[in-house]
Amino acid sequence: MTIHIGATLGDIAETVLLPGDPYRAKWVAENFLDQAICINRVRGMLGFTGTWKGHRVTVQGSGMGMPSLSIYVNELIRDFGAQTLIRIGSAGGMAEQVNLRDVVLAMSATTVSTPSRTIMKELNFAPTADWGLLRAAADVAAQRGVTTHIGGIYSSDTFYDERPDLNEQMVRHGILAVEMEAAELYLLAARYKRRALAVLTISDHLITGEALPSDARETSFGDMVEIALAAAFS
Repeated sequence: MTIHIGATLGDIAETVLLPGDPYRAKWVAENFLDQAICINRVRGMLGFTGTWKGHRVTVQGSGMGMPSLSIYVNELIRDFGAQTLIRIGSAGGMAEQVNLRDVVLAMSATTVSTPSRTIMKELNFAPTADWGLLRAAADVAAQRGVTTHIGGIYSSDTFYDERPDLNEQMVRHGILAVEMEAAELYLLAARYKRRALAVLTISDHLITGEALPSDARETSFGDMVEIALAAAFS
């Protein structure tokens, strides 16, 4: 048991999926895992452990933003021995070729600031995904016929962004989508020598203003979860 995770040693699987929303963690556990049990309720940040095709999997909510994710990932790795950590979440499209419902596999994550910035000091560290996970996820997505984009994303530390000039530069330099957690996940994975990947579903688009209605998101998110699970055990 840690400050933020009320599980006991052995409750957490070596493979962990990390949705930001704790209720999405519950949805994943109910729809994709067998014999799932709730292993964390601290602060309402739900976590579940079950099996997928015989493999143990934990799905733990990580909250919104990099500071929140940093807390959970640090504890999952240091106190519970998590080895493979895959963020599953929504993202806003930025590139013209990225459409609603598409899946983005984040090869790298650009950011202005993360909780690890104090460690890196003046260094502009370039956090990237685990190549084995990235390659496996791309193969699975292709087999499933899911429209997928692989490349750089932007992890923002603000949701209500008022920097259109910054967004323009992101688009100009080929950034596919924006979300709020992956850069810190990749930094922590590098620090602790763990495998990490962000598999993201495009739920809205910053340039076109399009957005998925809530009832359409669940079906689209299913592809993302299946890709993440299959990649973890490939």
